[in-house]
Amino acid sequence: MHLAYPAVLSALLFCTGLYGVLARRNAILVLMSVELMLNAVNLNLVAFDVWLSRAAEETLHSGQALTLFIIAIAAAEIGIGLAIVLAVYRNRGTSDIDKLRDTAEGDGLDGGASDSDASATRAAAEKAEATA
Repeated sequence: MHLAYPAVLSALLFCTGLYGVLARRNAILVLMSVELMLNAVNLNLVAFDVWLSRAAEETLHSGQALTLFIIAIAAAEIGIGLAIVLAVYRNRGTSDIDKLRDTAEGDGLDGGASDSDASATRAAAEKAEATA
């Protein structure tokens, strides 16, 4: 088998994962896309390891060893990432990345009113408009 087949498949998987990271709003889907990107890299490592071991006739297989290391790191990353996402979901009620970023920016860092004060002010203004 030629080296081009796994390389093209790996590039397609990586591009699909990159699109998922950039386009998705759900934190779990972003984590899944990162895993897809890591698996594309793993496929590339194994394919080039086999190709280079045939050319150099050495049996070190460092690409496969590195792939096992990446799989272990990815398992730890998913465990910690899912724990963080679940904790954020329990506290905030959503796992939408855009909403989480908006709440982080609106915590009163600029010296203005917080989100609850702003919503209370808007509700009072709407009530005043309705009675007028």
